[in-house]
Amino acid sequence: MRGMTSVDPADRAALLAQIEQYYDAVPRPGARAEDFGPLTLFVREGKGWPFYARPAQAWAGPPAVSAADVDRVRDRQRELGIPESFEWVAEVAPTLRAAIEESGLSVHEHPLMVLDPDAVLPDTYELSCGAVVRTIGPDDPALASALSVPHLAFAQPGTGVGSAGLADLTQLVSARAGDGSAERVAARIRAGLTVLCAAVYDGAALCAGQHQPVGAVSEITGVGTLPTARRRGLGRAVTAALAADARARGVRTVFLSAGDDDVARIYAGLGFHRVATALIAEPAPARTSG
Repeated sequence: MRGMTSVDPADRAALLAQIEQYYDAVPRPGARAEDFGPLTLFVREGKGWPFYARPAQAWAGPPAVSAADVDRVRDRQRELGIPESFEWVAEVAPTLRAAIEESGLSVHEHPLMVLDPDAVLPDTYELSCGAVVRTIGPDDPALASALSVPHLAFAQPGTGVGSAGLADLTQLVSARAGDGSAERVAARIRAGLTVLCAAVYDGAALCAGQHQPVGAVSEITGVGTLPTARRRGLGRAVTAALAADARARGVRTVFLSAGDDDVARIYAGLGFHRVATALIAEPAPARTSG
């Protein structure tokens, strides 16, 4: 695995066990867990971004999973009308990938990275574009744009400058108004379940991301920059602010999954190092003729 940092095997096993417990715990406040033997399917209660299936925590040792187990979960996902999505750590459930692929799903690899406990994070974020990095509260006027900008970022993946800009962001914020997403995240912010940070310029979030603390562990997720605002250090600054906030809340293990090796290099500059590989499985895109 490219870029894997050398870590003491015992320390790495303990670290991955922490992350496994986190992955199992973080959906539970807003989801019900359905048991499928070696797999657990998390089903969101109410509206919101759908959750995933993953290896069951109750299973002793690395779960032996068959394609039939995966098929049963996929049948249930289709019955519920939710995405056929699976997420897991390759090193923790080594047999799952073969079963997933035998079932017909496509698997994507992402560097799983953990912040070095001794990493020194910047305490100020000087951005040449004039944006200010701040934590977004539940009543912040920038909340809607902070929740919308990652959608535009992930629609145009990569680190290069893209075409989606402020006009597209304004249009998306308008289109999402009234869908309840801002209210749901605001409630999670008030409950301490979600922390949202953004680089804000003239009232609009040019980059935003979140972390979701559970005890002494938190994952940084969804860091996305408006495609026309890339290459200005916004993603790095927002990630640093999220990591600093997590530390201030007593979190000892801060981790994330990078989109690819190029993005991983940005995080490495902040003190994150790769410890494993996060895998995401979903149906392959349908082929179009012609």
